[in-house]
Amino acid sequence: MLDKAKLKQLQGTFLIQYPQGFDDPQMQVITKKHPIAKMTDFAHQHFSPSASGNVHLCAQNMQKIISRSSMISMFEKPKFKSLINVLNEYDKAYLVDSLLEYLHGNQQRGFEGMMQILAMENLAKWSLLTIIPAYFSPQDEVFIKPTTVKNILKHFEITDITYKPTPSWEFYTRYRDLINEAKAQVHPSLSPNNPAFCGFLMMTTKETANKSQMFPVDN
Repeated sequence: MLDKAKLKQLQGTFLIQYPQGFDDPQMQVITKKHPIAKMTDFAHQHFSPSASGNVHLCAQNMQKIISRSSMISMFEKPKFKSLINVLNEYDKAYLVDSLLEYLHGNQQRGFEGMMQILAMENLAKWSLLTIIPAYFSPQDEVFIKPTTVKNILKHFEITDITYKPTPSWEFYTRYRDLINEAKAQVHPSLSPNNPAFCGFLMMTTKETANKSQMFPVDN
């Protein structure tokens, strides 16, 4: 669990600048660039269990949501599009089935199935694996952004969870539990959903990390 005292300290810092949390007018300017509700609506509309009936369309919708995401890098978007275009019908169906399995069935099997297909083109990246589930279930799932995750684990001195570039279901579930437990400890205005809560942690831990680099402590 994240240290409550440190979490409250970050909360205080954030609320000084944005007194209404994510409802603050200044913060609304930022959140407009990240339309979580709109992306969630898209995910619910296009990734229902029945989406498996049209593999090609579902794969195209995977490409669309990733191309529209503000949280996926401009380098990864065209690579994912190329992947969808080069996959044969069997592998494309396996990717679609794995996504739907993750969203509606056995999450671990779906996660590892997606990872297997993405790895074929060296695209088994945390961001691509976790973005659609994070949009589909923003109250429960988490988007793994490596820099943010490493800053959070370092700031809170978490030693029993070790981040690795290669995705794993074990790390994902432990980190997800960590975030969902911490979310319950802060003011509701800081946690309307998991992407927002992680955004709060990203902004505050990044600021702290930058300050520590500016004013290093002599040992």
